[in-house]
Amino acid sequence: MALYEHVFLARQDLSQQQVDALVEQYRGVITANGGSVGRIENWGLKSLTYRVKKNRKAYYTLMDITCPPAALNEMERQMGLSEDVLRFLTIKVEAHEEGPSAMMQKREERSERGGFGDRDRGDRGPRSFGDRDRGDRGPRSFDGERGPRRPREGVEGSAE
Repeated sequence: MALYEHVFLARQDLSQQQVDALVEQYRGVITANGGSVGRIENWGLKSLTYRVKKNRKAYYTLMDITCPPAALNEMERQMGLSEDVLRFLTIKVEAHEEGPSAMMQKREERSERGGFGDRDRGDRGPRSFGDRDRGDRGPRSFDGERGPRRPREGVEGSAE
């Protein structure tokens, strides 16, 4: 049997008990078709980057599934028909991860692995913002203005 990671988004106006009922319903579909569901992680109510079916937030849930493809197809078919499920994504994996997913790890645990400050910039050297070449525009004052303009030479209507 194949191994899958499945994430689905449920509507924001559902209660957590209703989301748990959806998980149990889809777990029943998988087990009825000869599969099994491993870990289930409720990631909670999170904001969406953009509206999905008029929703700004959604309940995220991750499921580790071991099942034949027919069972997965049936579960995805039922999710597509459900008005409570906004989106879902299934990925075939070689092995299920042990321990909590990246979404469930504490921020401190993730920072131990390295963040933006640990990146190797190669031969470019460190990034500095204060020494940019401003070209011939001249320095700016604190309010963003450039100061008085000088008239252009050789243009009609310029002051002489």
